[in-house]
Amino acid sequence: MARYSGPVCRLCRREGMKLFLKGERCYGEKCAIEKRNFPPGQHGKRRAAKLAGYGLQLREKQRVKRIYGVLEDQFRLYFENAERQRGITGEVLLQLLERRLDNVVYRLGLATSRPQARELVRHGHFAVNGRKVNVPSYLVKAGDTVTVRERSQKNVTIQHALEEVKGRGVPEWLQAQPERFEGRVVSLPTRAMINLPIQEQLIVELYSK
Repeated sequence: MARYSGPVCRLCRREGMKLFLKGERCYGEKCAIEKRNFPPGQHGKRRAAKLAGYGLQLREKQRVKRIYGVLEDQFRLYFENAERQRGITGEVLLQLLERRLDNVVYRLGLATSRPQARELVRHGHFAVNGRKVNVPSYLVKAGDTVTVRERSQKNVTIQHALEEVKGRGVPEWLQAQPERFEGRVVSLPTRAMINLPIQEQLIVELYSK
């Protein structure tokens, strides 16, 4: 299955929540959720069906996949990796997704959305501990420093992002230094530090069947 390339606002409406896929638009009045908070399609306004069991579990998995921009096979690999590690599987899964380089770039305010961060990483604009990394799924570790490469510091997209996200805040497991075009991974994220309305246990139950 190829990566979704259609209107991303439909994804937010389908999940009934903001997935923050369009950067600053998601924070303004033009956000689709603010205007039309019902599923897309001809019958979107009809009475919503009540989900239970498998339906709830599947919806939760789809929501997390869409937030982080991960496809099915890759998401399953993350889950299998989380199962092998110590700790609560659902929390470890979210920790792995948060540690993705494209997510860290977004969280540090070096991009206005995760899709934009993924594109910037692929184009080679960032370095981790001084080494160029162009793999969005690269997992950062505690103590790592993520830097905008010197030749990319004048990039209009990155400069716009730094200006746009001022005051939005950075998770406590990260430390941003926008004036130096860099950020540091202070620690690995705990569940309490991941401020997303996700019921990760539903995903564990889905894959455990």
